Amino acid sequence: MMSRSYTNLLDLATGNFPVMGRERKRLPRVMTVPGNVYELDDDQANSVSSDNPSSVAQDRLIIVANQLPVKANRRPDGRGWNFSWNEDSLLLQLKEGLPEDMEVLYVGSLRVDVDLEEQDEVSQILLETFKCVPTFLPQDLLEKFYHGFCKKLLWPLFHYMLPFSADHGGRFDRAMWEAYVSANKLFSQKVIEVLNPDDDYVWIHDYHLMVLPTFLRRHFNRLRMGFFLHSPFPSSEIYRTLPVREEILKALLNSDIIGFHTFDYARHFLSCCSRMLGLEYQSKRGYIGLEYYGRTVGIKIMPVGIHMGRIASVMRLADKEKKIGELKRQFEGKTMLLGVDDMDIFKGINLKLLAMEQLLQQHSKWQGKAVLVQIANPARGKGADLDEIQAEIKESCRRINAEFGEPGYEPIVFVDRPVSISERIAYYSIAECVVVTAVRDGMNLTPYEYIVCRQGTDDNESSSDLTGPKKSMLVVSEFIGCSPSLSGAIRVNPWNVEATAEAMNEAISMSQSEQLLRHEKHFRYVSTHDVAYWSRSFLQDMERTCSEHFRRRCWGIGLSFGFRVVALDPNFRKLSMEAIVSAYCRAKSRAILLDYDGTVMPQNSISKAPSQEIILILNTLCRDQKNTVFIVSGRGRDNLSHWFSPCRKLGLAAEHGYFLRWSQDEEWEICGQNSDFGWKEIAEPVMKLYTEATDGSSIETKESALVWQYGDADPGFGSSQAKEMLDHLESVLANEPVAVKSGHFIVEVKPQGVSKGLVAEKIFTKMTENGKQADFLLCIGDDRSDEDMFEIIGSAMSTNILSASTSLFACTVGQKPSKAKYYLDDASEVICMLESLAEASDSGPSTEEEPQVSP
Repeated sequence: MMSRSYTNLLDLATGNFPVMGRERKRLPRVMTVPGNVYELDDDQANSVSSDNPSSVAQDRLIIVANQLPVKANRRPDGRGWNFSWNEDSLLLQLKEGLPEDMEVLYVGSLRVDVDLEEQDEVSQILLETFKCVPTFLPQDLLEKFYHGFCKKLLWPLFHYMLPFSADHGGRFDRAMWEAYVSANKLFSQKVIEVLNPDDDYVWIHDYHLMVLPTFLRRHFNRLRMGFFLHSPFPSSEIYRTLPVREEILKALLNSDIIGFHTFDYARHFLSCCSRMLGLEYQSKRGYIGLEYYGRTVGIKIMPVGIHMGRIASVMRLADKEKKIGELKRQFEGKTMLLGVDDMDIFKGINLKLLAMEQLLQQHSKWQGKAVLVQIANPARGKGADLDEIQAEIKESCRRINAEFGEPGYEPIVFVDRPVSISERIAYYSIAECVVVTAVRDGMNLTPYEYIVCRQGTDDNESSSDLTGPKKSMLVVSEFIGCSPSLSGAIRVNPWNVEATAEAMNEAISMSQSEQLLRHEKHFRYVSTHDVAYWSRSFLQDMERTCSEHFRRRCWGIGLSFGFRVVALDPNFRKLSMEAIVSAYCRAKSRAILLDYDGTVMPQNSISKAPSQEIILILNTLCRDQKNTVFIVSGRGRDNLSHWFSPCRKLGLAAEHGYFLRWSQDEEWEICGQNSDFGWKEIAEPVMKLYTEATDGSSIETKESALVWQYGDADPGFGSSQAKEMLDHLESVLANEPVAVKSGHFIVEVKPQGVSKGLVAEKIFTKMTENGKQADFLLCIGDDRSDEDMFEIIGSAMSTNILSASTSLFACTVGQKPSKAKYYLDDASEVICMLESLAEASDSGPSTEEEPQVSP
């Protein structure tokens, strides 16, 4: 595929897309060239875009992770490498759920250090033989990226461990963050080398690569890209302590879909988006989405599963190697409880040992019978915290065995060495109960593997004695990702050692019939929700989320990690000054409807009174006999009358059109259908009740409406209170002629039949009745209430209130989804455009001095 970089964002904004050729991109020879790692903004290419998807090339999936699913070993003679698939890698197993004809390419790093002069050859072998593209990280960069930022900062923080002191956890280090960014950029370069953006899907895995979506999105606006987080996502109170919190959050939002194991993790992420970025999620037909600059970022909640075939094959291997029989003889007459955990400070291994000690103390019948086998996989990280926990675990093992052990019996069997998967499966097969007491864990597939192993295989050639009742028992921490899906397990708070001990006793004392029922329920879930089901579901949701990529106009805005893609309808364009001035000059009867706050007055302005410049422009427009000019606002008529007193010919529509005045020489009209405001006596006490209970909220009383505002309240609590109030008000005002609506940080009660759309329709109708049907219409607004005006324009043409030949300019302020066809970026551009129209106006002779702004 031939690609072209956009260097002029103005071209994108005006819709001038270059024509691009298309051809199937061949996989290039992958090379790693030593050199400097540059910062994010040093990219030479900006956004590559293409108009339509390829209909010829087959879809391909590029899986990006920190490590490739490949084992690498130096040859015995020291010359070259031997490579083989890592059959236990999730990245390899997930292919089971993908279409058979879908090509899969892997991008990641190797676990071994490859010499610089060998990297080219290794890259070629991995690409041609395994379809893997290795990313080689310099050793100093790897140390700061993986062992530094990932393992010392992100991993503890995502597991709720804050660095309260320099010796406890890792403090934020700017050099480590820069290494993290640099490493992610190197991964992106490898992806770009082999990427065909029109036909490829990209699936990024885990917390090591959370800023990678931004690097890729900067190059390819319409790239179909998903991200799955395999670790927990912490609550917003924890996550917000991260100094680079917004950079990572915005980078993740450059994905099309973000996956989490549990709703809790997703809920924490959504809470961060709400509190830090002001984004609110929406749920539609079972799918959760975040609207982000016109793009819908999907939120996927799906716990990963295991590979059933892999477990079955390893069970047959363990059976063939007689491992199961050996273990059965070793623990004959004993009741085995099993723990399988990585050596990590968050796995709660010592809490498990303390619970076992409590079990033996409180239930002496298990002394000499119950054995806890704890397999500790080698640690992935390093540090003083890990050394301390290892020493504590070994001391606990020594103490418990010394107190309760006897000749031929040790209550704790601590396996502190690498254990092959076949040996691990053998332990699963004979364990009466598996105990997982992690204090925080992303998923943890140990219970799933155990359940399948206890079910056994259907292989008639099996020689081991696993033909008895299919039963299993689980004691699992409520703080691990698989806990919600295991409804038959005994869930525990691992910090409560006494309760955990009682749960372990209950598990191994439970009747066989009860164990059978629980096992059957678990196996039914695990066998149907395997890794293939997980990957298939994620890919289907990614396809659904990305289905409109090539229908929308996209362009990138923002610098560094503030970069994001704006995706809007292809007919939604920036208002052209030349086009509107030309249509304005040709017109004989013009209607100009302007919102006030956020449109002609910047939303963040401290003084809300119009400036001298605005007054002069409006007066110039109003003096043109062809023009009918209105300010259509939600503000009260007293404020509008005072502010615009110098504009005698300006029409005003106050409180969203409840009050209407054509000029200063005329009286205010009431456009509402009902002038009885007795409902206020019902609604106001309800609002006061919620105001007292919600710090930061207030009530705005208008002549025709009541507005509860909670913009200064806690976002989560304010939103919750607003929903509750909405239901409350709808209930007590069910028989009143009012409408209760929620808006951006507001809940409003106003008379029925009042909207900016209806007042716009009334203005158009009166102009037509007076023989001045508008042949030019400009309607500008910035918020949800202005969408009513944009919507009414289409129906006005169908009812002949507006002519079919009318030049229509419905314009919203800001680049966002809207019923308007055009947009301007901000209030300053609105003023600039109005000034251009004023200069083109046919102003009659002035009979009075230019009025000044009222003080």
